[in-house]
Amino acid sequence: MNHSIKVSSLEGIDAAAREFLSLTEGHNLIAFHAPMGAGKTTFTSAICRALGVESDAVSSPTFAIVNEYRAANGEPVFHFDFYRINRLSEALDLGLYEYLDSGYLCLMEWPENIADLLPEQTLMVEIGVADDGSRIISWQD
Repeated sequence: MNHSIKVSSLEGIDAAAREFLSLTEGHNLIAFHAPMGAGKTTFTSAICRALGVESDAVSSPTFAIVNEYRAANGEPVFHFDFYRINRLSEALDLGLYEYLDSGYLCLMEWPENIADLLPEQTLMVEIGVADDGSRIISWQD
């Protein structure tokens, strides 16, 4: 089934994140594909807020590669940014499969840099930028 959510402005991003979580319930491996500046980190931050992560705790893990947050229910949320990964061995060295096999939510930016390592059940999500500047978040399950 194809799904999409339109985010017309930043004011609507939190509602979009709540809707996204509702529609993707049961998926814990979520990979966001989008061009630079499309809003991957912004949307990931909104998802984390919807889960009750303290808003000042969320930041792009560009240099750390992975950040761990705590949702309101105490469960970890892992936020990856694979932009700086040049070799698959770099992802493996950080213990990628331990995170992916944990059963906890893994939100991944720039997953195309580790595509060969991602499990088949990874939910692939596209964030597109429309001509009017709105964002279209789409996926198929």
